[in-house]
Amino acid sequence: MTRSSTVKLSWLDIRALGDAKAAIIQEALHYRLDGVVADSVDDFDGLPPTITKILFPQGKALPESFTGADVVIVDVPRHRVTPAELSLIHPEVEFGRFVEIIDAPTLEDACESARTEKWSLLLFRDPTKIPLEIVIAAAARSEGALVTIAQDVEEAKIIFGVLELGSDGVMMAPKAVGDAAGLKKSADSDVPNLNLVELRIVETSHIGMGERACVDTATYFGKDEGILVGSHSKGMILCVSETHPLPYMPTRPFRVNAGAIHSYTLGAGERTNYLSELKAGSKLTAVDIKGNTRLVTVGRVKIESRPLISIDAEAANGQRVNLILQDDWHVRVLGPGGVVLNSTELKPGDTVLGYLPSEDRHVGYPIDEFCLEQ
Repeated sequence: MTRSSTVKLSWLDIRALGDAKAAIIQEALHYRLDGVVADSVDDFDGLPPTITKILFPQGKALPESFTGADVVIVDVPRHRVTPAELSLIHPEVEFGRFVEIIDAPTLEDACESARTEKWSLLLFRDPTKIPLEIVIAAAARSEGALVTIAQDVEEAKIIFGVLELGSDGVMMAPKAVGDAAGLKKSADSDVPNLNLVELRIVETSHIGMGERACVDTATYFGKDEGILVGSHSKGMILCVSETHPLPYMPTRPFRVNAGAIHSYTLGAGERTNYLSELKAGSKLTAVDIKGNTRLVTVGRVKIESRPLISIDAEAANGQRVNLILQDDWHVRVLGPGGVVLNSTELKPGDTVLGYLPSEDRHVGYPIDEFCLEQ
């Protein structure tokens, strides 16, 4: 795994589980977590080959045999042996280093491990994430993987997002059934890239007053980036942010003047949301002209009454797409190559970028059923 990898690892620590151990392991297998961490190879009995078995005998002596383990994490000061030394003796097993970061010297140990080891398991005692940022930066050109210990699912989400790259993985000890599913969900927070298509404008019309939503996010958009919006769940148009200069007003590169309040947009987990239901803290899928995606957080939604314009476009397969926007020159959409198009100047024959989801929707979730939208 390289530092640019978007694959996030979820390791479940079962070393201190009690009566719920069997149920939690089954939950981990069901949700396809990446690894199970134990302090005895006996705990790997019966686990399928699809899950990585990580041996971490913290505070215990290393066993004489590592049979059954895929990865062994070494606490160098206590075990008095390095991963490199063990690799020479046991080439069939991968080894990593555990580092507990409590001060500047141990932070440097973590940075050195991140630069040199195949696996680095990190425990940060202070609540600040600045030391983790330093280790991630130190490991920017390394080939190894950083796995950070989290106390709960909420901390796991934060760890995965530090410095945008985040830790390559998180190890967490579950407190109850359900935590394994939560950990996996936080690891799979990335959204898939999309195949955008060219849509040809066939008609525009001024339709009078209505409520439109401006979506302000807690991040800056790129000049070729925006959000997908449409009146129907099976067709959306790429609306650009207010990143490009406009007369009479400053740029607001965090804002998308997105459309009428009934419109759909893409949120997290491939779910659609109405613009009207977005609020501070909601997650949206930002998309650029190449279909690259990322999740962004909504900071505020402004809903106001404005004149509206209806835009109808058609895909190469004849599918129609509708978008209703504020009827104003400064509201814009994106065309091929990142061309910025003013909504009020669109005319039949112009080309915009859009997305055609294949599934119908029920309460925002994709579902394979008959659904007619007009």
